[in-house]
Amino acid sequence: MNYLSVQDLGKSYGIQTLFKGLNFGIDQGQKVALVARNGTGKTTILRALAGVEPADTGEIVYRKGIQIAFLQQESNFGDAKTVFEAIYESENPMLLAIRAYEAALLNPDDTNVFQKAFDQMDQLEAWDYEVKVKTILSKLKLDDLKQEVSVLSGGQRKRLSLAKILIDQPDFLILDEPTNHLDLEMIEWLQEYLSKEQVTLFIVTHDRYFLDAICNEILELEEGDLYRYKGNYTYYLEKKEERQAILQTNIDKAKNLYSKELEWMRRQPKARGTKSKARIESFYGVEKSAKKRIKNDKVQLEVQMTRLGSKILELHKVSKAYGDLKILDQFTYTFKKRDRIGIVGKNGVGKTTVLNMLTGAESIDAGKIILGDTVVIGYYTQSGMKMDEGKRVIEIVRDIAEYIPLVGGRKMTAAQLLERFLFSKDAQWKHVSVLSGGEKKRLYLLTILMKNPNFLILDEPTNDLDLITLKVLEDFLDEFEGCMITVSHDRYFMDRLVDHLFVFEGAGQVKDFPGNYTDYRANVSSDGKLKQTKSKEKIVVKEKVVEQKRKLTYNEKKEYDSIESVIDVLEQEKVTIGIQFNDPSLDSEKMKELGIRLKAIDDEIAEKTNRWMELAELI
Repeated sequence: MNYLSVQDLGKSYGIQTLFKGLNFGIDQGQKVALVARNGTGKTTILRALAGVEPADTGEIVYRKGIQIAFLQQESNFGDAKTVFEAIYESENPMLLAIRAYEAALLNPDDTNVFQKAFDQMDQLEAWDYEVKVKTILSKLKLDDLKQEVSVLSGGQRKRLSLAKILIDQPDFLILDEPTNHLDLEMIEWLQEYLSKEQVTLFIVTHDRYFLDAICNEILELEEGDLYRYKGNYTYYLEKKEERQAILQTNIDKAKNLYSKELEWMRRQPKARGTKSKARIESFYGVEKSAKKRIKNDKVQLEVQMTRLGSKILELHKVSKAYGDLKILDQFTYTFKKRDRIGIVGKNGVGKTTVLNMLTGAESIDAGKIILGDTVVIGYYTQSGMKMDEGKRVIEIVRDIAEYIPLVGGRKMTAAQLLERFLFSKDAQWKHVSVLSGGEKKRLYLLTILMKNPNFLILDEPTNDLDLITLKVLEDFLDEFEGCMITVSHDRYFMDRLVDHLFVFEGAGQVKDFPGNYTDYRANVSSDGKLKQTKSKEKIVVKEKVVEQKRKLTYNEKKEYDSIESVIDVLEQEKVTIGIQFNDPSLDSEKMKELGIRLKAIDDEIAEKTNRWMELAELI
């Protein structure tokens, strides 16, 4: 059953066209994600679908009678003064019944009012719904219903908006970055909730695990074209790679044909009538195909990192509290070279406070924090830098430095640096005021990296970044040689870049967990505490020592001697396939066959390499 039909949707701001000619539909029960670069209009599309902002062209048609709800970045609760009013101001009959029942409980002496409210709850069978409402409020940490809306933080307002939408139970949900301002525990709950609920969903989010678990279709907006993938995020990545491989083959073929046709065009007389009209029209089509480009973004930043000495950052019995709220209680840790630490814990336990303490922006109550002489800290905060909205992008960078020193004594201009950080020449002359939230965050990150830090402190660096920019950032951080400590609710980001965690358990207690976020979740008990693993670790160490003392058997020695030659043969076959991929006459069927073989080769090389390393350890 079709819930939404979109035809020829378009939107421009002045001379800048965000998108045009978009056509798609969403059926009942589908959970669809929209993927696109920052600045291409993802939020604008959501706002147009929700009727908040009109499109310039096109038609948006919903099925009659369905209820639609939109979670946007800015929260609006109308005239509601308290959390209770914001939740229960609704036309939903069940919510109205629950509100009347809650009010009757406050005045139990009025038996007539109480009986009427009780009967209404029975009639609507709203008891289970009341439990559901209280569960949602509890999971999103909105237990104080008397709290005034005006004093809520930005994160609390976002959670209140999300709670209100989930409680209203609309038929069609439009969600813009629903995981922002949620802690990891809340994200996992929301992921499970939306997976089970029979709701139709259209979502923009940068949380890749969230997309994998919930969505059954991905829409990608790229270079003005809309591509549809019938699967989750992992499926989308696989199919996009296949699509780009086929596209690159077609571009290569078009280039070959273009050079021949260009020569023919140049040979012919200028008089158009003497030429084949069809062939001329075909030439311009080939030219367009030949000049297509596939964007494989990668940040190339060779800024000279300041050398990191032996003493980096030391915390000795550090304590910090706000009244009865303990943040740290005699916490001790010495940072080592290339430490990559993630901080996890519920909202309100003081994660950002600790980051501020490391930089000296927040005082400590007791203990010592010692910073090495060679340490240069780059601190990426949630609030970002205050940029002059009237300035252009390139002016922001030039205010810091006109030239940036590179490895080997070379220099780079501000414009060249911006281009390497995915700001095209046109984008560099945009005013800051017209940049998307993600573009501003990318510019802010660049201004930090320009100062050659060797110790990065990142507080929610993934907020407002699109999936393409996120991959670019992760690729860069993967090769960063300094220390890094990060607070992030992005589980994929943490899994890829972090090798151990500071787990804030509350009351000033912090555990150092060896592993990434997925490892940590596997070792958390039902009460949210880390399981005891010391005894198991000792057993593993003993087993490893025993295994290292064992000698190779005759067959293992024979296998070890032959593995390297087998790997060499596989590597040579891989090179041969790579050459075949460049053949412009290669059809899509053969390309698919070669792609399958290439993956099998990579898997076999990985398997052989792992086996070689296992045997090498025994020698």
